[in-house]
Amino acid sequence: MDARFNMFENELGKKFSKRFANAGMPIQQSTLPKSTQELMALRASQINGCGWCIDAHTKDATAAGESPVRLHLVAAWREATVFTEAERAALALAEEGTRIADAHQGVSDETWAQVRKHYDDDQTAALVCLVAMINAANRLAVIVHQRGGSYEPGMFAELLG
Repeated sequence: MDARFNMFENELGKKFSKRFANAGMPIQQSTLPKSTQELMALRASQINGCGWCIDAHTKDATAAGESPVRLHLVAAWREATVFTEAERAALALAEEGTRIADAHQGVSDETWAQVRKHYDDDQTAALVCLVAMINAANRLAVIVHQRGGSYEPGMFAELLG
């Protein structure tokens, strides 16, 4: 199935995409580890069924040196031994923040306590913003049927830079 619409070929879509990407810059520039950012984005994208974002975050994580074993185990992180306690807290936040309607409570107090145990205020802000941003990105891509498989790390640097 082809994409319904190419946001990057539309003037308004291109303007929005550039501003959306720029809104994510404080997260990328934060002290939240890049590997944690990519693992969280990957997990939320798996939950939301966003092939484009799964492709992009898997490739970006690989390009940044993330191990194939950890990437393969993100979907089953609770049953894996390769994630730190801090990463597990971040992955739980990503899941609960993505499944707000399913849980009928938002993020649990237990998950929030684990996040606060492992992350400082700036990192916590980055975590929360990351969950919101990746869920918005997933929705944009899923709505227009943007398919995964063709993403190359850095391919939008010129467009969005």
